[in-house]
Amino acid sequence: MHIDAYSFGEIVVDGTSYTRDLIIFTDRVAANWRRRRGHLLQPADLADVIAAQPGHLVIGTGAYGRMTVSDETRELLDRENISFEVLPTGEACRAFNRRSDAVAALHLTC
Repeated sequence: MHIDAYSFGEIVVDGTSYTRDLIIFTDRVAANWRRRRGHLLQPADLADVIAAQPGHLVIGTGAYGRMTVSDETRELLDRENISFEVLPTGEACRAFNRRSDAVAALHLTC
């Protein structure tokens, strides 16, 4: 999977445009990803990611970095031996494209 372009509220992955938050796995896109508490990423929000056991997770916190990652989520990823980085979404897109083993969980707006 490759991110072709990102701008506030829109991302293009392998030629397909999306306008809602999403998770990009190595073989598919899970569109319309929603978190239980909006701008707070909690462990339950990443159940599909944990099940996939990626080598690395890139978390995009929005164009302005407004989404936060709970301590519990960080601890879960550590326990599951999933390395991760938390970046504003523009930077997260570039980081995702540099890795073949990554999954990306991306907030597209604020």
